[in-house]
Amino acid sequence: MKLHELKPAEGSRKERNRVGRGIGSGNGKTSGRGHKGQNSRSGGGVRPGFEGGQNPLARRLPKRGFTNPNRKEYAIINLDTLNRFEADTTVTPELLLETGIVKNSRDGIKILGNGELTVKLTVQANKFSQAAVEKIEAAGGKTEVI
Repeated sequence: MKLHELKPAEGSRKERNRVGRGIGSGNGKTSGRGHKGQNSRSGGGVRPGFEGGQNPLARRLPKRGFTNPNRKEYAIINLDTLNRFEADTTVTPELLLETGIVKNSRDGIKILGNGELTVKLTVQANKFSQAAVEKIEAAGGKTEVI
């Protein structure tokens, strides 16, 4: 096969349907909406979740719980992830974003104690689990809450 012989698979490309373009197109005049009625009008149709007057599912189901608007959500990092840094590095949230370990720092960064830390590091984060603090200090490093 050569570059000039390439073409898309049969049926993989479909032209969009252009409505209101004359009787011969099969979708002229009413543009496939039929005559009269709610759905034929511009802006017509029903809102999302409307079930024709029947009690909607969202109202039939029991409501439970509470969503805290002030909840803080931390980006979570396990200790074994920090082994990629050289010894005596200061690991900051900016460095973690830069290296792509954290995609979005959200409300801060929390270090958890999963895995083993083999490098001596100074780690700066918003929160640490107790296990993470113990393991970082056991490896000869320091933790700083920012």
